Amino acid sequence: MPCIRPISNLKNYKEVLKEVDANKRVYLTKKGLGAYAIMSVEEADELDKFKSMFGLISDLKQADKEADQTGWIKAEELEKDLGIYD
Repeated sequence: MPCIRPISNLKNYKEVLKEVDANKRVYLTKKGLGAYAIMSVEEADELDKFKSMFGLISDLKQADKEADQTGWIKAEELEKDLGIYD
């Protein structure tokens, strides 16, 4: 169950922060609407990793789609273009 508190509860921020842990966010409302979320640093780091992985996977899918449409190049051609030789 999500922990939802009015932003005015931040007057006692120590009590609000006690409710935050690695797997639990505290959502703050402003005038009855969701406004902010407080999460642990560990959870924020994990979220950043997932966002990065999602971006990388999206880029790879797009590159694969473009390569299928325009054609792939041979490894030898790539090595030549990059100046890599055996």
